[in-house]
Amino acid sequence: MKNDQKKSIHICASSTCDCGMSRRDFLRISSLTGAAALPLLKAGDVLANKLPGDDQPVRIGYLPITDATPLLVAHARKLYEAEGLTVEQPRLFRSWAQIVEAFVAGQVNVIHLLSPSTLWVRYGTKFPAKIVAWNHVNGSGLTVAHDINSVKDLGGKTVAVPFWYSIHNILLQKLLVDNGLTPVTRTANTKLAPNEVNLLVQPPAEMISALASKAIAGFIVADPFNAAAEINGVGKVLRFSGDVWRDHACCVTFIAQRDIETRPLWTQAVTNALVKAQAWALNNLDDVPALLAADGENRYTPHARAVLQKVFSTNDYRQYEESGVVHHKGWHQRRIDFQPYPFASYTEELVRSLRSTRLEGDNQFLADLEPAVVAKDLVDDSFVRKAIDLVGGPSVFNIPENYTRSETLVS
Repeated sequence: MKNDQKKSIHICASSTCDCGMSRRDFLRISSLTGAAALPLLKAGDVLANKLPGDDQPVRIGYLPITDATPLLVAHARKLYEAEGLTVEQPRLFRSWAQIVEAFVAGQVNVIHLLSPSTLWVRYGTKFPAKIVAWNHVNGSGLTVAHDINSVKDLGGKTVAVPFWYSIHNILLQKLLVDNGLTPVTRTANTKLAPNEVNLLVQPPAEMISALASKAIAGFIVADPFNAAAEINGVGKVLRFSGDVWRDHACCVTFIAQRDIETRPLWTQAVTNALVKAQAWALNNLDDVPALLAADGENRYTPHARAVLQKVFSTNDYRQYEESGVVHHKGWHQRRIDFQPYPFASYTEELVRSLRSTRLEGDNQFLADLEPAVVAKDLVDDSFVRKAIDLVGGPSVFNIPENYTRSETLVS
């Protein structure tokens, strides 16, 4: 591939952009326990208590993926200020490790995080924080090389995921197992059996180039990286994540428990702004790309507007239904959608699914988790319920009035 072609498919702001989590990042966050975490925790307490009560400014931490849409739309449309809050310019991070470290230290106080990673942070590293809302539903896909036409074709090949504790890793492994394949984690250049698929953690910003160079056969990640691979002719979407786990959450809004308990009015105002942002995005999908794109006023992300338009298009999903990429047309979905309520059934299934998913590192904490207990302990839905009522009630987001649903996972 020529150098100018390589540049055309690199969609992040710098060559060092790391929107995933490497093994080094994993170890960095794993060290945030016990005595190693104490300096960060103390620093966080100092920052959190610098201003009394609800005078604390909103300090947003995000990665440049479409999962961060509500946090950024709320800032762009001044929805935080409308709730009486002061807000700083959102801070872009290049890795999940950086964003978690800044969150624990109190440098940022509202972040979006991979939903499975919230279990790891709260129960694995023992940092007290809670999910107050979902950011979106669906929004991810499995993108593969052009010569891959089915999941079974991935046998003997390598596929990249953004992090072990991600919905991407869970759903990829479900697809592989249901198609008679065995997920493994081997070192590079290790010979694989025809029924084995090697998984590696790779930053999304590197995935497109890795696919183009045939270093990997595919990747599963949040948009707009799937859309960028398609637009640049590097790969094609084989499956959408929402076509495997119906209307699943990927990233969620995470707030420290100290803020939730000591600043309930502040937490409510933040949640109100995020829910209003989702309601606006839901009804203005065609306008979202202009807010998030590299040429937008705030330049929240390094992504081209055309790439983001493909993600938020209200018509684009139909071509995938017609081509057979989408297996469950009756689910009536879009590539990405918005609804903020954190269903307990999802959290419970998330715990169960993680237990049957191959994970690297110490995951013994999962064995002690009771799904129903986690659904109540990890999530505080009191703020989002009030926020949903303020925008017109559950029907605005097509949520059942009783706030319950059954989870559907079908490969």
